[in-house]
Amino acid sequence: MVEGNTVKISGCATCGQLVFFENSACLRCGTPLGFDPGTGHVVTLVAGTPSADGTGALFRELPPVAVVAAALGVADDAAGRNVMTEGGRVSEGGRVSGANEVAATDPIARDLADAVPPGRRRWYRRCGNAELAGCNWLVQAPAPQGGDDLGPGELCVCCRLTRVRPADADQVGRERFERAEAAKRRLVAQLLDLALPVVPKSIDAAGGLAFDLLNSTGHKVVTGHSDGVITLDLAESDDAHRELVRTQLGEPYRTLLGHFRHEVGHYYWGSLANADPARADAFRNLFGDPNIDYSAALDRHYADGPPADWRESYVSAYATMHPWEDWAETFAHYLHIRDTLRAAAEFGLRVDGPDLDAFGVPPREHAAEPGRPGGAGGHRTDSSQSAADIIAQWLPLTYALNAINRSMGSDDLYPFVLTPAVQAKLAFVHDVIGGTPVTGTLPAAPDTRAAASG
Repeated sequence: MVEGNTVKISGCATCGQLVFFENSACLRCGTPLGFDPGTGHVVTLVAGTPSADGTGALFRELPPVAVVAAALGVADDAAGRNVMTEGGRVSEGGRVSGANEVAATDPIARDLADAVPPGRRRWYRRCGNAELAGCNWLVQAPAPQGGDDLGPGELCVCCRLTRVRPADADQVGRERFERAEAAKRRLVAQLLDLALPVVPKSIDAAGGLAFDLLNSTGHKVVTGHSDGVITLDLAESDDAHRELVRTQLGEPYRTLLGHFRHEVGHYYWGSLANADPARADAFRNLFGDPNIDYSAALDRHYADGPPADWRESYVSAYATMHPWEDWAETFAHYLHIRDTLRAAAEFGLRVDGPDLDAFGVPPREHAAEPGRPGGAGGHRTDSSQSAADIIAQWLPLTYALNAINRSMGSDDLYPFVLTPAVQAKLAFVHDVIGGTPVTGTLPAAPDTRAAASG
């Protein structure tokens, strides 16, 4: 089972409409929504009070109907109908009257009728980049009593990581920036869910993380990582440009999210793969010597290409360039697998076939269903789940998805092969993520600014 706390698909607490990680309002009833990085959930919001200067409105969380019903006390009568209880007792005639009757049928009325105790209510403001970057993340705010400690314009935990962006006058750059920020939010949500440290450089100059999102119109921008700063050429936000580059480089896959996952893998290399001698030795045995000259390896890769048999040991051709790139590609791939399995689980997607017994293959070796999301509290992934368990869930799902794509006349959705050597590297990533400390300054990570990352 893929454990964790972040849920990217849920329902509007007002009308029950399906809502997604990216939504800022319900498409059916218009109720405001937002993503709370503290809980890892998209929450339904009820407008509260404006700030002192009239901007930066406060919102309250509207809990799901089932949660509010439990708080108020709801029971079934003899006919199986839901009825309100008072002090734990079913009301006479299976009905309640007055304000409580309204609260029993209207989720917003329930909230307004103080169904949620004041001490348990959550208050939020929208991220200060709600308009600029289309950000739907929330910033927790103090309850509106006797002062307003959080001013409007406060950035969410994800937007605070962006250090440089295009100027307001750069319309093309701003559009590309908004698309890049959407991909970055998905990355950061997953990092938080895995309990990896996400600390801005503005707080920790030595070990923090920052993003420079630069538009290359008129000048060259090289995507890469250096000393905790991830630089992205925002031209990658343009689908036509990205597809052209993908075709030129012969890549089976190239996305904004893939770039971010790759580069953040470089950032975490020092704290995960090189944190102590035992891990450093294990890394060297699996990925190779990280002290190999990076510039020479880069030149060799673009001059000669990958070895003919690279698929036996690497998840991508680019991974053959240097052990650092092998780590970053494998790290990104691990994040791809985890996030896709989570989405499948949230939809209850099962893979029960084909009947492998008919081919003489023991079902347990290949068939598995994606685990349901869960985990009791916290964002830490269940460390008892092995990488083999995750891969056993993953492979049957990819077989089905590829078969579906082919039925539509499209290329494989998942054009990768996970050989035993690649699975061993994925297992290393899984193990070091499960044991990484969640606080403290990170050891130095490699400078890969010279690489055109995949």
